[in-house]
Amino acid sequence: MKFATKTIHAGIKPDPSTGAIMTPIYQTTTYVQQAPGKHKGYEYSRTQNPTRDALQKNLAALENGKHGFCFASGLAATDAVMKTLKPGDEVLSTNDLYGGTYRLFTKIFQGYGLKFKFVTMTDASTLEAHINDNTKLIWLETPTNPMMHIIDIRAVVNLAKKKNIKVVVDNTFATPYLQRPLDLGADLVMHSVTKYLGGHSDVIMGALVLNNHEWAQQLEFIQNASGAISGPQDCFLALRGIKTLHLRMQRHSENAAVVAQALRDHRRVDKVYWPGFEDHPNHEIARQQMDAFGGMISFTLKGDDVEEAKNLMQKFRYFQLAESLGGVESLCGHPASMTHASIPREERIKSGLLDSLIRLSVGIEDKEDLIEDLEQALSD
Repeated sequence: MKFATKTIHAGIKPDPSTGAIMTPIYQTTTYVQQAPGKHKGYEYSRTQNPTRDALQKNLAALENGKHGFCFASGLAATDAVMKTLKPGDEVLSTNDLYGGTYRLFTKIFQGYGLKFKFVTMTDASTLEAHINDNTKLIWLETPTNPMMHIIDIRAVVNLAKKKNIKVVVDNTFATPYLQRPLDLGADLVMHSVTKYLGGHSDVIMGALVLNNHEWAQQLEFIQNASGAISGPQDCFLALRGIKTLHLRMQRHSENAAVVAQALRDHRRVDKVYWPGFEDHPNHEIARQQMDAFGGMISFTLKGDDVEEAKNLMQKFRYFQLAESLGGVESLCGHPASMTHASIPREERIKSGLLDSLIRLSVGIEDKEDLIEDLEQALSD
């Protein structure tokens, strides 16, 4: 089954009782049993729910994985992964990552005895120097949020396997339409389904996909025992969104290519971070492990003036100033004060995240309107 067909059919069957082509919203907490312990596979909706089951199977198929789990948010999914570790274990992560992930690592799990080291991963050969006997997991994003760094997944995996270290890839920016980390050897993929997978800015959700049966059993236990599950209506919305994932990601990528070039050509713009440029660091790796370059762009203005950047964002008409990304509508954001505010400024600056950096989530509107919006906002 090819990808576009998977988005529509994988894990999904017509409702057996009515023939409904859309998976019903099983808005129920419990299920009647024929006798104590004798039931139809469902006991309580924290543990199993038919709507969630369909989505989990669909997501697993999209990532070419065997096991899928959905959670109340991307951070809830990340939280579940961290709970499979024990005090004293060390996690090696990129120094450029989503602020919420950094906050969860340093403000929550560090207090329970886990150790975290944040390093540059654009050259995988430098990672070995940071690994020790306690390193149990490598957590990476590629493209990274918000600097759009590209990390060679296969190279990281090759190093990790020599040391018996698991590799987790946050695949939110790329989605399985553009990049499939499990195929490159990663052990687990995390998604903020809130973003491109849902695609319509109307659902908060996270997901994990993996092949390892033993690890999957741990995560299934944590999903049930901790209870941070996604509700059936949210699962229904995510299933609906995924059906057009391939079409949307094509348009996001096409529009972003045009917007990135327009920004690079503009006299007021200093740097544009987008992996589709041939001179982008690790562009060749991006070309090899991605099918296109996605819809995310970051840029700075000449002069590195924070107030000028903030004023610019308020002048946009179609690029709405808001948190999040990946919806059909174009969004702009100020990472230093929004998505990455929880990362100390000195750490942000080290990774290149200047206070004046602007992040764009390029939507699926007509590209001509988006370019016109950029031009009017950038005009003196």
